[in-house]
Amino acid sequence: MKLSLVIPCYNEAANLPGLIARCEEAFRGEDAEVLLVDNGSTDATPSILAERLAGVENLRSVRVEQNQGYGFGILAGLRAARAARGDVLGWTHADLQTDPADAVKGMELFRRAADPERLFVKGRRYGRPPGDVFFTVGMSLFESALLGRRLWDINAQPTLFPAAFFRSWSNPPHDFSLDLYAYYQARRRGLAIGRFPVDFRPRAHGTSHWNVDWRAKWKFIQRTVKFSVQLRKAAGP
Repeated sequence: MKLSLVIPCYNEAANLPGLIARCEEAFRGEDAEVLLVDNGSTDATPSILAERLAGVENLRSVRVEQNQGYGFGILAGLRAARAARGDVLGWTHADLQTDPADAVKGMELFRRAADPERLFVKGRRYGRPPGDVFFTVGMSLFESALLGRRLWDINAQPTLFPAAFFRSWSNPPHDFSLDLYAYYQARRRGLAIGRFPVDFRPRAHGTSHWNVDWRAKWKFIQRTVKFSVQLRKAAGP
């Protein structure tokens, strides 16, 4: 059972040396590939990826010429993965707030599962600031009530699932709603949900591209609610 892990990178030049070093360490000897997606970066991300990934086993890069959203970059990586039936796909973040090695822990749930083709795995974050926890709880309760499925800590990483599940998706979103879409589809189709704890840390470099202040959170809420209503309507009564 092979893992193809996508890590979208948008202007993450300062984080890349540490991220690549951690991935080399975490996935050495693993049956896995890591796809670092340069998601239309305008900083030194392309040159750092070219330099640092030369000759590195298990790691390669995918280039998106123009940034079209967080989800678009992930989808580009998923489509570029060398995954066959029975393999596992997934993604995590480039900011090192969670450890890329968490995906290795998540793979253990697939190896122990009676039916790994019917399993969806997500981390569950611990150690976050109280304000972020409050925001997550509120969004989790709202989405669970609106969509009629238990959806908790929706944006936690990593997110892992069978390759066949990904190939069944229809019109997935190109923004941060991709996390919600994948989790909801897994619930709706009756996949078993596996969760495991992950440590959440401060960013080593730079700032979040969306979680900057409550104004940014409000914009995120508006986009997410709009997409959630579309999901609810598409699901029918």
